[in-house]
Amino acid sequence: MRPMGTTPLDWSLVDVVVPRPSARLPGVRMAGFRHRACAPVDIAMVAHPSITLIVDLSEETGLTYAVDGQHRSGSAVVGLLPGDLRATGRGFGECLQIRLEPVAAAAVLGASTEICGAVVSLDDVWGRAAERAEARLRATASWDERFAIAAEILGRRLDTRRPADPEVAHAWRRTRTSRGRVRVDSLADEVGWSRKRLLSRFRSQLGITPKRAARLVRFDYAVHLLAVGHSAATAAIESGYVDQSHLHRDVLEFAGQTPTAVAAAPWLAIDDVAWPAPSTA
Repeated sequence: MRPMGTTPLDWSLVDVVVPRPSARLPGVRMAGFRHRACAPVDIAMVAHPSITLIVDLSEETGLTYAVDGQHRSGSAVVGLLPGDLRATGRGFGECLQIRLEPVAAAAVLGASTEICGAVVSLDDVWGRAAERAEARLRATASWDERFAIAAEILGRRLDTRRPADPEVAHAWRRTRTSRGRVRVDSLADEVGWSRKRLLSRFRSQLGITPKRAARLVRFDYAVHLLAVGHSAATAAIESGYVDQSHLHRDVLEFAGQTPTAVAAAPWLAIDDVAWPAPSTA
């Protein structure tokens, strides 16, 4: 249900900016958003196989995030599987959104395994470093400079913090490239671990089990098919679901909406602009 007093976001009133290739880091994707109208907004944010940092750069009232009856305002970290998440706000505004592959998030955030299924303040994760980062980003209106600053901050964390195990990183990559169709036993065989060890290390470092990660990746592929006009039946088949009802259950669980509602979600409508495929970026 849409909160009272809000309207769906009109993306024609939003400038979307992406960084140049030189500002990109492995496992990290960034986009800048500038809302050019003084009007209320309501955005349904659909679950994605990444952990998301949203740095609120608005001068006035910024975004408020509502999930499971809880609300967060300002800069936030959205963990994997946040459920039925809505972002609302009013007026002109800007934000920098950063998507972190779970393997990168393990180093950048440190607490990534603790925020699965939650939305938390960036201050709660980074402490005073969040305030300093936000101040640096606010000090310039240039998106190129903002992307460079963010890349510097994130790159330093990636370079100085312990990365995920190579075996865990491989298992995640295979899950993504197979669109969630690789079996856990096959992943364990590929990395030379037992199934039990893979389950334990994957979950402790990425905050999600390999099986659930595969479901999230498969869901992500399916909802993008829905967004470009495929029927639920076709999307289910193309994504590897047993049947349409299986897809329906996953969409309800991961997004709190029906496939029809998710297909119309405005956030998916600009994915190819804000998060272009690497081959075309």
